[in-house]
This record gives sequence, C-alpha cells and structure tokens, in this order.
Amino acid sequence: MKNSIKLVSVAALSLLIGLSVSNFAVSDVPSNYKVAVVDVPKVVNSSKQVSALKAEQKQKVADLTNFVKTAKANIANEKDATKKKALEAKYTKELAAKKSAIEKDYAKKLLAIDKSISNVIQAKAKEGNYNLVLSKGVVLSGGVDITSSVAAAVK
Repeated sequence: MKNSIKLVSVAALSLLIGLSVSNFAVSDVPSNYKVAVVDVPKVVNSSKQVSALKAEQKQKVADLTNFVKTAKANIANEKDATKKKALEAKYTKELAAKKSAIEKDYAKKLLAIDKSISNVIQAKAKEGNYNLVLSKGVVLSGGVDITSSVAAAVK
C-alpha cells in the first residue's frame, strides 16, 4: 500500500514538473513571432525553370534512345565477330559517358534551381518579416501561407 502511494506521488510530481518545464519553454516565444508556410512542391511544379529542365531532359533521353537504336543497327550489320565485339565495347563506353554527362548536367541544373527557389523563399520571408518559414507539408495548422507570392516570384 505504501509503495503504491509513493509511486502515485512520484508520478504526479513528475507530471507537474513536466508541465512546468513545458510552459516555461513556450513562454520564451515573443508575441510578435511570425511563422510562414510554403507549399514547396506547388512552387516547384509551377516553376518555368523546372518545366524547361524537364523538357530538356526528355529531349536528351530521346537523343540517347536514338543513339542506342543506331548503335544496335550498326552492331547487327557487322558480320565479323571481332569487329562486332569491338563495336559493342565502343558503343557501351560511349553510352555510359553520354549517360553520365546527362546525369551530371541534370543534377547541376537541379541544384541551381533548388538554390534559386530557396533564395526566393528567404527573400519573401525577409520581406514579410517572418521569423520562421516551414514547409506546408509538415505543418498541421497555423502560419501564414506565402506560397502564391513565392510561386509568382519564382516564375
């Protein structure tokens, strides 16, 4: 009986201390603290830079597909087995180099677009005097939605 009373009092004391610490932590937030939210996927999808990059990537993939078709035809037309193997090795190496160059270029351009969008978000946050900007996907409620102004500035 005495053990259960001790256990209940320790639990109640722990709860009281926890609530006090929580209230103390929240009380440090100034009343003029402004939070904004941005729907980043919406901004990215509406970006002309991203659309242009997707179109460019689609064209490069089509060019690569044509290269593969041409290479297969050239290899199929070769009758000498030694030359056929040499052609296969040449085209495989060339294909890998082209594919690698396309991937590096895409990653470089995507990083530049990401940096550009982040800079626009930071500028809009500074312009609106926001202390904190969060992605709309991680916020359940609250915050001022600045997605439209960011999307307009990104275009």
